[in-house]
Amino acid sequence: MDININTPLTEDITKKLHAGDFVFITGTIYTARDAAHKRMYEAIKNGENLPVDMENNIIYYMGPSPAREGRVIGSAGPTTASRMDKYAPQLLDMGLKGMIGKGKRSKEVIDAIKRNNAVYFASIGGAGALLSKSIKKSTVIAYDDLGTEAIRKLEVENFPAIVVIDCDGNNLYERN
Repeated sequence: MDININTPLTEDITKKLHAGDFVFITGTIYTARDAAHKRMYEAIKNGENLPVDMENNIIYYMGPSPAREGRVIGSAGPTTASRMDKYAPQLLDMGLKGMIGKGKRSKEVIDAIKRNNAVYFASIGGAGALLSKSIKKSTVIAYDDLGTEAIRKLEVENFPAIVVIDCDGNNLYERN
């Protein structure tokens, strides 16, 4: 079933999503990859504020290529989510409700998804040019020195994704 959702991503929304649902996300999402996650982890460890309030937000594991002339952003495909597994449970416990990436997640992340009524979405790897068409605005908001791994605030419209792990722990990758 195709489902249209708008951010912020609240528990009212996540509780209605099931592994295997196709969704189209409209609103604000944030990007962060390995280096940004490590920096946020260090900030938390040092008692500093994060550049993004995690509450009811979605993080897209993506680092875009440079934008072509006349485009908001370059190719914007997902990266392997498991590289963020060390950091994801803590961010979920801080209110993060959704993550978009590709690939499997660890037991610790799945437990944190269930504990926090969150979801893990997958987006289509290798389709970054197509996905970029759903991104209407891109603004670097933190860690500009990280280049493509800086944290970006994206405004998206009908961004396609699939619910892979729902808030009950049902996992599309483990279905027969």
